[in-house]
Amino acid sequence: MHRLALPFLGAASLLLLACGNALHAEQVGEVSTAFKLIGPNHKIVIEAYDDPLVAGVACYVSRAKTGGIAGGLGFAEDKAEASIACRQVGPVSFSQPLPASEEVFNERMSILFKKLRIVRVVDTKRNALVYLTYSDRLIDGSPMNSITAVAVDRATVIPVKR
Repeated sequence: MHRLALPFLGAASLLLLACGNALHAEQVGEVSTAFKLIGPNHKIVIEAYDDPLVAGVACYVSRAKTGGIAGGLGFAEDKAEASIACRQVGPVSFSQPLPASEEVFNERMSILFKKLRIVRVVDTKRNALVYLTYSDRLIDGSPMNSITAVAVDRATVIPVKR
């Protein structure tokens, strides 16, 4: 291997590790949307995220995943559109008081600049957890977003950090 390639590969590896330290989703399904002769097809993936501070709540996100050669190698930028639905999947309990608003998940949508983000907001008046998904870029984000809410039984008070 060429001596100049080693520092580049080391720097690229560190950059990829830094970009990939977010909580990862579990893919639960996918559908192909466009055939690609070379590389994977374009598709819509469905991913599940368990809220790390709220037992019994899972969020399902559907989003576009770019295929082809660039998508297969991880260099393509995925589209900003995403949809979210969060549901109670078991008894709801809290491991600690929740911030009034907090990013709970993020996942990269391009090699450097774009992320899918999920934010949890506590609606204390209605005893509900509201989840918002959107994407952002280093320079310019997207106004496209999706929102869902999980009503928590009134007998279970949502603990909020003050």
